[in-house]
Amino acid sequence: EVQLVESGGGLVQAGGSLRLSCAASGFTFDEDYAIGWFRQAPGKGREGVACISSRHGSAYYADDVGGRFTISSDSATNTVYLQINRLKPEDTAVYYCAADSSCSSSWYWYDYRGQGTQVTVSS
Repeated sequence: EVQLVESGGGLVQAGGSLRLSCAASGFTFDEDYAIGWFRQAPGKGREGVACISSRHGSAYYADDVGGRFTISSDSATNTVYLQINRLKPEDTAVYYCAADSSCSSSWYWYDYRGQGTQVTVSS
């Protein structure tokens, strides 16, 4: 059974940084996989912010993350990270990871999804 567990969220001041983790079990990173990060702010829909694909060795980012987000993976620990720098209050959201065989900007594309971790940015 594939499971995804997010961690690393918290309360941080604007301008700070966080590294979110998505620990995967039930599959290994030497298989074809894609892990996407999404976020959902209060009163808004869920949006994709980044994705990493083992098949293409590529990382993809939403246009509006402005170079502040970096996605990476560690095959030794089956963990995907989302580094967020220069945090802004508008980054406040629940952040989720999701897994499938390729990247998509649609949350519903992914067969496997985590439960989320809260990020709150104070001004």
